[in-house]
Amino acid sequence: MIEEFAVITKRLDDHVMLEIERRTACGLCGQKRGCGNATWGRLLGHESHEFAADNAIGANVGDSVVVGIDENVVLSSAFYLYVVPLLTMLVGAVLADTLLDNEFYVILAAALGLLLGFAWVKGHLVGYGNHKKLYAKKYRAVVLRHADETVSCKSADRHDAGNSNL
Repeated sequence: MIEEFAVITKRLDDHVMLEIERRTACGLCGQKRGCGNATWGRLLGHESHEFAADNAIGANVGDSVVVGIDENVVLSSAFYLYVVPLLTMLVGAVLADTLLDNEFYVILAAALGLLLGFAWVKGHLVGYGNHKKLYAKKYRAVVLRHADETVSCKSADRHDAGNSNL
């Protein structure tokens, strides 16, 4: 399970809308010095986006929570996003090359195949028609626990240091 910290922005019937809390390893992003990520963030405008997650613990708006998603879901989504559009692009290009004698139409068919592949992937991952809830629920993250229930590194270090003296 891949886990990340998030804040609940909206609560709906069976799910919540979340916004990821940005955390850095060094903690220098808010300062004017450091590795340069803060500069890139200001230039590119790190925008936060909301996403849906199942509310298994009954958390409320404003709660800081840990959200998780299964690794297999991430891997299958990456497969769909990369392999399927490339295959549809290749199929479009090969079909146009065998049926038509113009290179412009081959390029056009490859671009059309790529766009159709992306459209199919979006429809499959988000879900359309009767299967909308089935697909959306399969690929949705789950709120695992409140963030204050998570052991921090500092408290775990103090706990381990206390046990080493025994």
